Amino acid sequence: MAWEEKPYHKIPGTYVFDGKRSANAYNLNKMLFSFNREENRKAYEADPAAYADKYGLPAHQKEALLKGDFLELLRQGGNIYYMAKLAVPAGFSVQDVGAAFHNIPTDAFKQHLLDQSEGFQDKLEEREGYWHG
Repeated sequence: MAWEEKPYHKIPGTYVFDGKRSANAYNLNKMLFSFNREENRKAYEADPAAYADKYGLPAHQKEALLKGDFLELLRQGGNIYYMAKLAVPAGFSVQDVGAAFHNIPTDAFKQHLLDQSEGFQDKLEEREGYWHG
């Protein structure tokens, strides 16, 4: 199947989970989804490389997985929600992962979130408690 270039492919730093990325990372996402089960998380913790091999990950995805490179996993088509199943049990907070996506330290990312939140409560009250983005 030939994939068409989409306008969002040209937005720097944007990795939209579309059909192409989904298809290219099917095995990766299948593996990440498996972490819903405790026994699978334990098996991964015991031998991450062998667990990745069980799902037939290509070398570039396996390398990013073993390095804990969340941004590269996202670029390779990792589903953000499934990636949380890897990050949280491994001891990473959502802020840690967000910082990794921005390539900045976690404390800087937390400050960025606080800076962006200024005025949010006022906007929310103006809209009678509803937020539409």
